[in-house]
Amino acid sequence: FLQSSVSGLNRGLAATVEDTRKADDAAKELEAVGGPVDLSVDIDKLQGKWKLIYSSAFSSRTLGGSRPGPPTGRLLPITLGQVFQRIDTVSKDFDNIVELELGAPWPFPPVEVTATLAHKFELIGTSLMRIQFEKTTVKAYGNLSQLPPLEIPRIPDALRPPSNTGSGEFEVTYIDSDTRITRGDRQELRVFVIA
Repeated sequence: FLQSSVSGLNRGLAATVEDTRKADDAAKELEAVGGPVDLSVDIDKLQGKWKLIYSSAFSSRTLGGSRPGPPTGRLLPITLGQVFQRIDTVSKDFDNIVELELGAPWPFPPVEVTATLAHKFELIGTSLMRIQFEKTTVKAYGNLSQLPPLEIPRIPDALRPPSNTGSGEFEVTYIDSDTRITRGDRQELRVFVIA
C-alpha cells in the first residue's frame, strides 16, 4: 500500500499536501505492522544500494526539506535524477548518490553528473543512525564521461557555520528485505526500495 501511495509523485516533488498525508499514513501503517526496528541485531538488512522513491522534504519544493535548500523549480537549471543510498555495514560507509542534469547555454547539451556525498555512519541504540559527512565526489557521465571525478573536500569545522555540522540523524522505523522507511532530524519521511 505504501509503494502505491507514493508512485506517481516523482519522489515527492509532485506531492500535494493530501498526497503527503496519505504517504505518511501508509508509512505509519507499515511501521505499526513491522514493530520496533532493532538494527543492533539486524544490521545486515541495511547492506546494499537503496533507491529513494519518496521524500516528504521534496514536497516543500526545495531539496533541503525544512532547512533551506536549492529550489526545485526553474530558477536553477538543475534537473534532479535518481537518488540512491549505498550502505556498507562493514566499513560503515554511507553514501548519498544523486544524479543531476545541469543546464548549459545553447548550443551546448546539458551536463549529466553523479554527485556522491560520502559519509560514515554509526548506530545509536537500536534504530537511530548518525551520519557524518566526509566529502563529495562529482563525476560526469554521458557526453563528458571521460572527465576525471572532481573531489570536493569537507569544509574545515572552523569555517563552517554553526548550523551546518556536517552530520545528521534519522531513525529507521521500518526495514525488510526490500523496503526501508526512515524519519529524519528534519521531520522528513523517506521511503527506499532496494535497487
